[in-house]
Amino acid sequence: MSLSPEMSALAALARRVKARAAVLGADEVTVSVSRASHVTLKRRDGHTEQSTEATTRGLTLSVLVGDRFTSNATSDLREEALESFLARCVAAARWLEPDDKRRLPDPSLVGRGVSERTLDQDDPAWAARTPADREARARALEEGILALGGVDRVSVVASVTDGRAESFRTSTNGFEDGSAGTFFSSGGELVLADGDKRPAGGADYTTRHLADQPTVERVVREAVERTRWTVGSHPIPSGKYPMILENRIAGRILGMLSGPISGASLHERRSCLLDRRGTRIASPLLDILDDPTIPRGLGSRPWDGDGLVARPMPVVRDGVLQDYYVSTYHSRKLGIPPTTGGRSNWVVRPGTRPFATIARDLPRAISITSFLGGSSNAATGDFSMGVRGLLLEHGEVVAHLSEMNVSGNLLTLLDSLAEVGNDPWTWGAVRTPAMVWPEIQFSGS
Repeated sequence: MSLSPEMSALAALARRVKARAAVLGADEVTVSVSRASHVTLKRRDGHTEQSTEATTRGLTLSVLVGDRFTSNATSDLREEALESFLARCVAAARWLEPDDKRRLPDPSLVGRGVSERTLDQDDPAWAARTPADREARARALEEGILALGGVDRVSVVASVTDGRAESFRTSTNGFEDGSAGTFFSSGGELVLADGDKRPAGGADYTTRHLADQPTVERVVREAVERTRWTVGSHPIPSGKYPMILENRIAGRILGMLSGPISGASLHERRSCLLDRRGTRIASPLLDILDDPTIPRGLGSRPWDGDGLVARPMPVVRDGVLQDYYVSTYHSRKLGIPPTTGGRSNWVVRPGTRPFATIARDLPRAISITSFLGGSSNAATGDFSMGVRGLLLEHGEVVAHLSEMNVSGNLLTLLDSLAEVGNDPWTWGAVRTPAMVWPEIQFSGS
């Protein structure tokens, strides 16, 4: 990639630190240097509550000294401070237990998987962003929610945040590259009076480019609607109900797959999907692709945490587990080839019918609109999560639900997936449509 003056400065620092660490006795070295800036503006009830701007710099150093590995970070980049930091890192490594699997990847595996231009992560509009621009967006969000919030509103908050980060990484195995990206976030929150309760809700969106931000009207409408769903909410009797997950939150359920298919879980033999690659683990309706090459994607990247070339990787195809997330370290531990150390963008294959049509065909169903905490066990697949939602009858809302819990087993859940909607959520790193299950255990009143 062509380096900007700012990136060139980061690169020069990273190279100097790498060379100095080698002189001090490190056998292998990786250095990452980053610089990030962000601005936040928040309005509450007609007044500016927060207006902040911050710039941070940092350096992460990983060294291998005689099969002894350590990784440390600092934000003090003064020359004299870095010299002391480097000496202490290399000296500390000599006291650690040796681990001959902690090697840098083979040079043939590392590099950039897709061009900076194709990823399109860095929006030039950020440099031209002004305080007046942020104020106008926040004020419009606040005024819109105030206008639709109703007489029972207690408080309204609108926030706008944006920023830019750039980093440069270099390793003694020959990997060297930099990346830069912007983000833009905006949203609103509403608190209402409901007897002695104060139900709250909201909506917010994050994008890589300013032009991709949704309209103020859309954010306002969703913030108010989602808050209204919490008014008068209550549990219903425990039992088994059809379950519909909204597209924007379906990734919370699928995210439970990440633990069992990680190299760490496989190596420690605490995975319910141990030795399941190439076997069916879910309904044939489920298809998940990990794609780090999506232009402007929130999870997109040119390489992974090891510097491995970023490429699309099928995770589940037609219900069959295709691959695990295996870093170079755990690949040596497990004796299998590396894939990638962690998720990028997850893209779930959509179905053919919209949410509304699916819901109308169900005499009764619980549509989950948000999860409240919860836990899952990678070794067994068991999970339990608090939920809020809506009770639907043929698609019509008949009750607002809260103080309920959904529980079960991940593999049983994935196997019983009944339908996938045609409405993928494109505003996050997990791009899921609505998902439907015929009978899920809920705990309520």
